[in-house]
Amino acid sequence: MSSRKPIRRALLSVYDKSELVELASALAAAGAQIVSTGATASTLKDAGFAVTDVAQLTGSPEMLGGRVKTLHPKVHAGLLADTNNPQHVADLIANETEVFDLLVVNLYPFSQTVRSGASNEEIIEQIDIGGPAMIRAAAKNFESVAVLVSPRQYPAAITEIASGGFTQQARRELATEAFGEIAGYDAAISNWFGGRHFTVHGTLVDKLRYGENPHQEASLYSDATNPVGLATAKLLSGKPMSYNNYVDAEAARAAAFDHVEPCAALIKHANPCGIAIAENCLSAYRNAFDCDPVSAFGGVVALNRPLDVATAKAMVETFLEVVVAPAVDDDALEVCKEKSGLRVLKCTAPHPGQHSETRFLSGGFLRQRADDVSAKGGDPNEWSQVSGGEVSKAVLADLEFAWRCSRAPHSNAIVLAKGLATVGIGMGQVNRVDAVGLAVARAGAKRCVGAVAASDAFFPFPDGLARLIEAGVIAVVQPGGSIRDGEVIELAQKNDLPMFFTNVRHFSH
Repeated sequence: MSSRKPIRRALLSVYDKSELVELASALAAAGAQIVSTGATASTLKDAGFAVTDVAQLTGSPEMLGGRVKTLHPKVHAGLLADTNNPQHVADLIANETEVFDLLVVNLYPFSQTVRSGASNEEIIEQIDIGGPAMIRAAAKNFESVAVLVSPRQYPAAITEIASGGFTQQARRELATEAFGEIAGYDAAISNWFGGRHFTVHGTLVDKLRYGENPHQEASLYSDATNPVGLATAKLLSGKPMSYNNYVDAEAARAAAFDHVEPCAALIKHANPCGIAIAENCLSAYRNAFDCDPVSAFGGVVALNRPLDVATAKAMVETFLEVVVAPAVDDDALEVCKEKSGLRVLKCTAPHPGQHSETRFLSGGFLRQRADDVSAKGGDPNEWSQVSGGEVSKAVLADLEFAWRCSRAPHSNAIVLAKGLATVGIGMGQVNRVDAVGLAVARAGAKRCVGAVAASDAFFPFPDGLARLIEAGVIAVVQPGGSIRDGEVIELAQKNDLPMFFTNVRHFSH
């Protein structure tokens, strides 16, 4: 016996009216009665469909500017009635109420309104009440009612309707999707209000081949409250993204957009092996690559400008895993496609302003405002010079560049830079003098001379600074704040080394 349940009566009340007419056509062809509300009913009537207004059904007009229109027993009893329950059937008959077989609702755009910078009053008006109530009712009663919450579900639904209705399995899957939609919607509202509760909600984007290692399962989810980012980037070319590809691409994208000028950031294992800014992406990429060509092999590159054909041609000269950019020129994409394994991601530029980060741990998670190098301490005019003489504009520009780069490597981190490009990076060390040693070793004796240095946190002892001076570094920027700052400054003064304090650190764990 077929588990399909024919659609004889449907309730439609949608904010997003995309593909609405196509869905209504399928319902009309199946002989279903269409009940609708407000603007949805007007749209359907204008398209020539016979529609019963909810107000006609309930005998109550819309109230409070539309806040109250579906909150009525003739609506909710029609969605919640279990037709296999004799008492429910008796109640329906006694109250002259008919059941619905299909509910089509999508909600007011709360998260989009928040992101638009709307006023509190405008945001509050986008808190949907009737919609979530109806969706929950229909989803709870999935044995009898099918529920659609998004236009993306309509094509499959049209096929189901034409085939005689939704199967029990299809109704259950739709209910699962509906409850997830409501959970995300309520999470966005709760998080906006703030308070003791914070909810992380995601929507499955893709099942990945595996996680960090082949024996680990992994999936990619998008953030329902902030869907613009790497999780929803468009793969234009190449193989599917892996878990590690995403981690590295996120680090690269963040490093590239730490800079205002055209920037290229090369990342390997979530750490930079080269960052540079220049007049164009081609020069930036070449300079970033030259920092550490050995580590760049198999790396991930991010640009903060569109990928052009000249830069693409330079990139395909070596093996790269991923290129991510806010836009990709058609000719550049064709060049990249010559490398079948090269993944090309188009990812919208990050929204200006600070955002938050979540890190999961056993029993809970940590939440913090993301480190923004532009928010505080990024402007050299805010720095304090604590030693040495006046520096040239070129040296100051290199110091500012190196300081902006110091956020990207894992701590402890030291960045050596020259000509607006990194020449040596020491990262992820358990003491700062080792980080200095790694940066100096990667740069080599020749490139150290005349370079500037940035430290993501203060020098706890003078030994790290002594190693930089010995290597030929000509200026240093660091947060300051050590109990031994006096000893560090004394060493810098003794060597006539210009050193600046930012009073801001950039730990990255």
